[in-house]
Amino acid sequence: MRKTILLASLSLPLAACTMGPDYAGPPVVAGFGQKNIGFVRGGDAVRSESPSLDSWWKTLGDPTLDTLEERALKGSPSIAIAEARLRQARATVRQDRADQLPSGSASASYLHADLPGINVGEAQGSTDSSDETASGDSSTSLDFYNVGFDASWEIDLFGGKRRTVEASRALVTAAEADVADAQVSLSAEVAQNYVNLRDSQHQLSLAREAAQMQQTTLDLAMQRQARGVDSALDIDRLRNQVESSNARLVPLSAQIDSYLNALAVLTGDAPGALDAMLRPSAPVPLPPRSVAVGDPAELLRRRPDIRAAERRLAAQTARIGAADAARFPHLQLLGLLGLGGTDPSDILDLDNLTSVAAPMLQWNVLDFGKSAGRVEQAKGQADEAEAQYRQTVLQALRDAEDALSRYGGRRKQLGGLARAETAATRAATFTRQRYQAGTVALGDVLDSERQRVSAERDLSSAKAELANDFIALQKALGLGWKARD
Repeated sequence: MRKTILLASLSLPLAACTMGPDYAGPPVVAGFGQKNIGFVRGGDAVRSESPSLDSWWKTLGDPTLDTLEERALKGSPSIAIAEARLRQARATVRQDRADQLPSGSASASYLHADLPGINVGEAQGSTDSSDETASGDSSTSLDFYNVGFDASWEIDLFGGKRRTVEASRALVTAAEADVADAQVSLSAEVAQNYVNLRDSQHQLSLAREAAQMQQTTLDLAMQRQARGVDSALDIDRLRNQVESSNARLVPLSAQIDSYLNALAVLTGDAPGALDAMLRPSAPVPLPPRSVAVGDPAELLRRRPDIRAAERRLAAQTARIGAADAARFPHLQLLGLLGLGGTDPSDILDLDNLTSVAAPMLQWNVLDFGKSAGRVEQAKGQADEAEAQYRQTVLQALRDAEDALSRYGGRRKQLGGLARAETAATRAATFTRQRYQAGTVALGDVLDSERQRVSAERDLSSAKAELANDFIALQKALGLGWKARD
């Protein structure tokens, strides 16, 4: 036992040796993340101020949306899946830490055996048949009782286990970033479905109004036909417009049901659970006049998928050391204590104590390059993780710039459509006044009303698109998650 302790103490300095490269941080990607570098898109629609990390949807000023977001972040299965994977990663760290410590097990056993007897005459070498007959056969019973404790400890000479723990810790942080990324995606998806729901409800209302005006035009044409003014061809053309307008109401209603079902599922409820709350129409929520976006350096630190990719790169770098350490000798200390005998009382008699201590050194010196292949495989996986990180960073920068460009352009488009809608509304009002004065026909009034409805429909769609562009921008900036303790 003293020799074993001595050998273990001599091995401790060796245990300070850790194979493999030390992680030096993520690579710089095309200057991305440097100071004093801002986004190049968006124009005057954005500010360089740092945005708030979570609850960006509150800037839309819609209490119903706030309620949906809160319910989704608490009850969505997608968040539960990501959190379950985080718990698995943390459990893996505990397992890898435990592998660095000694392991032991206790055992107790009882053995009963019936051994075949030995012929006495045969044992004495006698040839007398009477003696052989008289001797007969006999059997022997044996009972054996034993209790024991065995322990083993593999000393981490070259740091392979430490590198494994290092990789597991990095993957825990990556799993935490995955939870945040799930929150970002979920909050954006809830907001987009809500905006689309409100837009579809408004579009359905406008479509019904347009269908009603076309029906009025048809009724007027039928009256004119009765007086011999309009032809049957005009009536058929108008009737076709009415039928087409009524037919467009059906897919709009189905689309509304689809958005209602999507919002229910996103919040963790069954389809139809939110109908009572969301069936009444409400306007599309509009974003603020300008949006805080920060700079690319903040995006690098804030966006969860970038942080997850960086942590996976760190994990793969640590696994190179684990694979490299496997090429060198393994030292394992084994120990055994046991008490036993043929009587139950023997397991309490310290005189029957048996102890075994056995240090064991293993080194697979003839593996025909298998260990070296594992090291090269680990290096290739680290190179892949680095390339994945670079791709994630560049894609994040592209997402942000695309979203900024769309948002800035949509604001300008919305201004033009708003002016067009105002002009159409003013023209419709003036035409109605002229009709009441008897200077224009009813058909002119209906034409102006159709133009007004069309302009209002275009404006409503543009508002929804602007809101969706704002939501996409928040997602591209990596907003909508809360820091974990």
